[in-house]
Amino acid sequence: MEVDSELVVEIHEMTLTKLPTFETFEEGGQITKSSKSVKSTIVEGYGRKRYKTEFIKFLVYSLGSNDETIDHLENLYKTKSLQDDEADNYLHAKLETLGKKINLFIKAWMIPIGGNNHDKKPVTNNQ
Repeated sequence: MEVDSELVVEIHEMTLTKLPTFETFEEGGQITKSSKSVKSTIVEGYGRKRYKTEFIKFLVYSLGSNDETIDHLENLYKTKSLQDDEADNYLHAKLETLGKKINLFIKAWMIPIGGNNHDKKPVTNNQ
């Protein structure tokens, strides 16, 4: 998912350029960490994709980190630390889209193949 690599950079840049200095180390640090966690958790889960249930578990963790990132963004906006409406709307839309993509990816991996065998890969259009 290429969108999350871009999003990590965009959120990092937002914390450096759009937030008051004091917020850079508070909520700004939290949103940066949670956005990075979305990507790294997917990468860690992918390393375990041989075990379907492990991979799905990490995808679910990644979805949780994405939701946490949305929450931090909303907190920044509600507390007026982030006053740029355009940046807020743009990042919020990208986070929502990423959450939907992760959710669809989870659902694809949960499709059972050949009955109840949970250690097989999902059915794709390429198979």
